[in-house]
Amino acid sequence: MMRKSIVFTQAYRAELIEEPVPEPGEGQALVRLAVSTISSGTERANLVGDCNVSIGGAPSDRAMFPRRGGYSSSGTVVRVGAGVTDFAPGDRVALSWTTHSQLVCVGTREMTRLPDEVSFEEGALWHIATFPLAALRKCRLEIGESAVVMGQGVLGMMAVKLLRAAGAVPVIAVDPAPEKRETALSIGADAALDPFAPDFAAQVRRLTGGGARVALEVTGNGQALDQVLDCMARFGRVALLGCTRHADFTIDYYRKVHGPGISLIGAHTMARPETESSPGMWTTADDRAAISRLVTGGRLEFASMIGETHRPDEAGAVYARLAESRSFPLVQFDWRDCP
Repeated sequence: MMRKSIVFTQAYRAELIEEPVPEPGEGQALVRLAVSTISSGTERANLVGDCNVSIGGAPSDRAMFPRRGGYSSSGTVVRVGAGVTDFAPGDRVALSWTTHSQLVCVGTREMTRLPDEVSFEEGALWHIATFPLAALRKCRLEIGESAVVMGQGVLGMMAVKLLRAAGAVPVIAVDPAPEKRETALSIGADAALDPFAPDFAAQVRRLTGGGARVALEVTGNGQALDQVLDCMARFGRVALLGCTRHADFTIDYYRKVHGPGISLIGAHTMARPETESSPGMWTTADDRAAISRLVTGGRLEFASMIGETHRPDEAGAVYARLAESRSFPLVQFDWRDCP
């Protein structure tokens, strides 16, 4: 039995290939994907051959291919492996750490049951939504505190929605692209600013009454971190959610961090407990369950963020755009009609 998968076969090249379907092992399920989501920052880094794409091990000076993306998806269980009792064929599920593939084998720890009233499109965003949720938790946001989100890609948009649901006010979205600022306002931001405006930091301080209490830096850009530090209130907390893959920037830590008592918080999604949640530090599974409750309880919706949906056989053109564009929308692949 064969499946179709999107694979980065070399730098700047994505192809839809055929390969054997893996069999589910003990504790695993075989799932037929309905929808998979592009995580633009991570997948761009893999697509262009960035060597520094893993937080584990020593940095490499050579990009290795093939590479794959697509770790946030949804679908229907086809069959289960030995020992699986909590899922059965036909179950609709949201998935973590998958690939852009027609059929995937995944451990049941990476599966969350998808309620009937939730679409596959929204379910394919649940895993990636846990990234900004974990960052927000680590900042220990309190209701009524002001917040800034640097960058309005998929993680930044989700951060805006989560901060609003958590009671942050005002929620300020920041992005140099006018269309992304417009989108941020439409999904719940109280203000949307251009980081390259000459009075950017002054605008934030005015809107927040002296400086933001919490910031989520989502771009992974050293300049953006430097800029947001100018916007913080004393004792503010900054979560480093975006992957700053290269150290080619300088921060005046003495005046911007040390002096005002700013907390810089490592917020990579892998920097969390595996088995037991505690205040501010939840497991991925518990965060997925929280996203489920927030969505089904009417506190969150993600459908309004989806910009484009494509067939898997359009992957080459989609990723060619991703490699060149710095204003890439939230894009999903629909696998349901893939032969």
